[in-house]
Amino acid sequence: MADTLEAPPAPAPVPPSRPDRRPLLLAALGIALAGILAVVLFVGVGVHGANSGDVAPGINAAAANLLSLDVFSADATQPSFNFTLTDQHGRSVSLAQFRGDAVVLSFNDDRCVDICTLLAQDVVAADRDLGPAARHVVFVSVNANPFYPGVGAVASWSELHGLGHLSNWVFATGSPAELRRIWRAYGVEVELDQATRTVVHSTELYFIGPDGQQMAIGSFGTAAADTAIYAHTLAQMADDLLPASERGSVAGPSAMAPSQSNAAIGARVRAFALPYLGAPSKTLRSSSLAGRFTVLNFWSSTCTACVREMPAIEQAYRDLGRRVHFVGVDVADRRSSAAAFARRVGVTYPLVSDTSGEVAATYQIPALPFTAIIGPRGGLETLHPGALSTEQLEYVIENLDPALRHP
Repeated sequence: MADTLEAPPAPAPVPPSRPDRRPLLLAALGIALAGILAVVLFVGVGVHGANSGDVAPGINAAAANLLSLDVFSADATQPSFNFTLTDQHGRSVSLAQFRGDAVVLSFNDDRCVDICTLLAQDVVAADRDLGPAARHVVFVSVNANPFYPGVGAVASWSELHGLGHLSNWVFATGSPAELRRIWRAYGVEVELDQATRTVVHSTELYFIGPDGQQMAIGSFGTAAADTAIYAHTLAQMADDLLPASERGSVAGPSAMAPSQSNAAIGARVRAFALPYLGAPSKTLRSSSLAGRFTVLNFWSSTCTACVREMPAIEQAYRDLGRRVHFVGVDVADRRSSAAAFARRVGVTYPLVSDTSGEVAATYQIPALPFTAIIGPRGGLETLHPGALSTEQLEYVIENLDPALRHP
């Protein structure tokens, strides 16, 4: 049971100068860790104007769009609502105790296996990108699932998704009544389905300065799948909240405008032609993929994470393959041995060979596995380094086009 919630003054009204935020409804499919099906609907926020990239020191326009960032002017900030809950270690924790640090506040479902887990990957990478400045930044998340309010649930989720070792990660929970009070204070939308024990919640990120003032709002919608770029932007925004003396040089790749790189989100991807693994005399041309979303998954049989990921890609292909193209791009194996390996694993989606690495190079792939999602008109929609689960991949695809949701 969480400690009693403090009773701070009522939060300040929304400043009239804050621009309207138009939610974009995003649906996500989540499966409970105990095997209980959970459907989660997420709400993102709109980008605030064409010059939104100029309002934070290290955030350019492309980065602001990726984060759906809304940075408040100096006269439009407001005090953050304080609360006391229990963290994943069973300790009492309050927002006020982090005064002096920058806080990135989110609301997460502790049974989610799709979009919240993508945010978890982003937080791990952002913490790494912050370098020494990470000691002045705290990532705080409040439980958005009142069906599972126990400390064990938030602790298990944190460990399962790679956050257990982070000293500046706090996943706070409490009684359903306490959680509801905090949701209301921050305007977080949470809908409950008692019959299925599922939740619907919004995905805002609240950036809180060392003085406790809310400085900006962002979102961890579908763009959170662009882990390396999104994490860098998340870290940069947190770093921008700090006094100049505590800021550092943030690592990781910066978001670029489509005109700057053909590996930038929104850029038109370069055409390619690659031989099929099982039939090298036949060629797959990217032009044949036009008109549908395409999942381009780069892998090799010597990559352990790739091998673990392939069944997840296969399941997504079976669920969505009639309406979405799936292509596995082998970048390191001999064609014959790779084809035999894929048959043993049970892969049935098309596989091609890029042993020269020419196609992989256009996506600036840092390591394997790596997934790019291309839109029906050839624009780059998502870049994800690392393995994806079926739920994560289907979440991203189905929210790029809700008509693709499978029953």
